Amino acid sequence: MSDLFVRGTHRFALVVWVGMGLAVFQQLVGINIIFYYGEVLWKSAGATEQWALRINLLTGLVNILATIPAIALIDRAGRKPLLLAGSAGMAVTLAAMAAVFATARVGVDGTPLLTHGAAVTGLAAANLYIVAFAVSWGPVMWVLLGEMFPNRMRGAALAVSGATNWVSNFVVTVTFLPLLNAVGLAGAYAVYAAAAVLSLPFVWALVGETRGKTLEQM
Repeated sequence: MSDLFVRGTHRFALVVWVGMGLAVFQQLVGINIIFYYGEVLWKSAGATEQWALRINLLTGLVNILATIPAIALIDRAGRKPLLLAGSAGMAVTLAAMAAVFATARVGVDGTPLLTHGAAVTGLAAANLYIVAFAVSWGPVMWVLLGEMFPNRMRGAALAVSGATNWVSNFVVTVTFLPLLNAVGLAGAYAVYAAAAVLSLPFVWALVGETRGKTLEQM
């Protein structure tokens, strides 16, 4: 663990903080909420239980298929450009979902009443959000974590970043239902959209490109 610190200090090296930041942002954009609570989300949006399950299966399929382009693009476009594009795409689509539910009428039971056009827009935005994640932050973060750390700290830094990712996953998951009850679907999506927006300057300023570099160069 001592290799994680700046020599002669008790401060983590900057690259370790960057790795932890990547791990946190991958979860703060709310991707696992779509999968863990997909049925809850769509039932809250007014879908029947049967249709909520079908939509949830569709989003899982979209996630799998959208990972394929990432494999082809990661060595062509580079890691950092994919992350930036993914952050922008997620920010726009999450904001669109927030807008759909913020402008929806509310039924007597508190369930949003979406028009056909709003429901189609919300479903399209949700799937485009998954595409944006699957071609960028989903696989690219793990590739970067495997490449960005120098050899002397690589094992320990990967362990710390991985643990940070799982802790962030847990925190986002357990806070979703209280967040949903407090601010509704529109507010929850707005929170995750804000996280996607914040990830843009983080990547731009702190994440270095690792494409074409050896571990020794890193």
